[in-house]
Amino acid sequence: MILMKNIKTYVISFIFIGIATFANAQELGIRIGSNWGNNTAVDGIFKAGKFSRIHADLSFGDGISTEALWDFVYKPLGQDGLNWYAGVGVSTFFGNSSMYSYTSTFHLGIPGELGLEYRFKGAPLALGIDWRPVMVIFDNTSLNAVEFGLNFRYVFGK
Repeated sequence: MILMKNIKTYVISFIFIGIATFANAQELGIRIGSNWGNNTAVDGIFKAGKFSRIHADLSFGDGISTEALWDFVYKPLGQDGLNWYAGVGVSTFFGNSSMYSYTSTFHLGIPGELGLEYRFKGAPLALGIDWRPVMVIFDNTSLNAVEFGLNFRYVFGK
């Protein structure tokens, strides 16, 4: 049973990585932190303009969740590689959530995002921390404001 769960996790990860690579992702990595009760996600960034981008995640654990956020503000804080961003998007969860007291297997939410990241000069690496409160709109309406994450991403083309 554990082997089957690990195989599913690897297959899902490779599918997401393949889609992100073929879709010309500018950054690809992992996000560690709370996300619908899961604690690990494959994290991708897709450029959507000079100061905007799409921030997408696929997480796994007690179930599978997806998030796609439009970071409509993405601004540098000086010249040293420190940036901040804010955005909003949509998220879904499929599976058994240990985070909620009800037993529905599908949740739909509207997450917000506020974060800081640092891009290393001379190395294709970005490290970030974000806060993602989620307003659950389907199955039971609720607000989960305790969603924090740490991002480690490889920056393509650097």
